[in-house]
Amino acid sequence: MSAIASLVAFDGQSTPVSHTFLAESVARDGATVVATYKEATAGVPDYAQGKVTIKKAKLGSGVNRVSVRVEIPVMESVSGQNASGYTAAPKVAYVDTVESVGFFHDRSVIAGRRSARQLSVNIMNNVTTSVAAATSGPASELFDTLISPT
Repeated sequence: MSAIASLVAFDGQSTPVSHTFLAESVARDGATVVATYKEATAGVPDYAQGKVTIKKAKLGSGVNRVSVRVEIPVMESVSGQNASGYTAAPKVAYVDTVESVGFFHDRSVIAGRRSARQLSVNIMNNVTTSVAAATSGPASELFDTLISPT
């Protein structure tokens, strides 16, 4: 099984920035495993840190539901102060969220799951050339081998 470890990924900004999501916890509840990660950016309140959740669950039908969810909070901008000189602390205005979900029968095989995942990734990235599928890392292992971080 994959040992839970930090995740590092670049954002999609015009000048890409590397984001590190630190392993926070792994929880088990019956046939469900949830691994959580969060950023630890200096100067940003804990509630405003980016989060990643990796989840594997066995549905009542026997189908495996696997998902990777990324949540990036966006802070409201603080505009000035009141007559007493008080400036309110910034709050989260909204959260941009993307979740990739796969549903895989117990009879499915690694090659089929990997192909479905890679087609989804290529469609989302508008990749029209041949590229090798990633075969390591928590998301690839979750979707391809149905193994979640522990």
